[in-house]
Amino acid sequence: MLSIRTIDKEKDVEKVEDLFVTVFSQEPWNDHWDDRRQLRLYIEDLLLPFNALSFGLYQDEELVGICLGRMMHFFEGNQLRIDELCVRTDCQGKGYGSRMVALIEEEARKRGIAFLILATERNYPAYRFYKKNGFVEAEGNVMLSKKVL
Repeated sequence: MLSIRTIDKEKDVEKVEDLFVTVFSQEPWNDHWDDRRQLRLYIEDLLLPFNALSFGLYQDEELVGICLGRMMHFFEGNQLRIDELCVRTDCQGKGYGSRMVALIEEEARKRGIAFLILATERNYPAYRFYKKNGFVEAEGNVMLSKKVL
C-alpha cells in the first residue's frame, strides 16, 4: 500500500540522502554526490527552513519516493515549490511517481495550497512525466543561471 506523509526532518534525513543519491547518481542525471558533507548540507537546505514542506512516499514503512519543497505565499494563493522529486529507480515506470503526485495534490488541497510549482529540464524524462501528470509550462517564465566560481 502506497502512502505519503510529511518527512520527519530528524529521523528520516539519512534515508532521504540515500534515496536521493541512489536516484540522481544514475542516468540521465549522473550527479556526483561523493562529498557526503555537501550532500547533508543540500538536504538540510531543503528540509530545515521554517517553510519547508517535504513528503515521503512509503510502500508500507519503506521510503520509496521523496518530494522536497517549501510552502510559499503568493497573491494568487499558496504554492508548494518543489525543489526535488524522485522515486526509487526500481519503482520507476510502475506508477509510483504518478501516485505520489496524486497524493501530494490531495495533501496540498487539504492544506489550502493552490499551486504546485517546479522546474525541470526539457531533455530529461522527468519533463514528459510532469506533463503526463498535468503540469503545464508557465508561459513567459524562464529559469536563468550564471556560474561565478
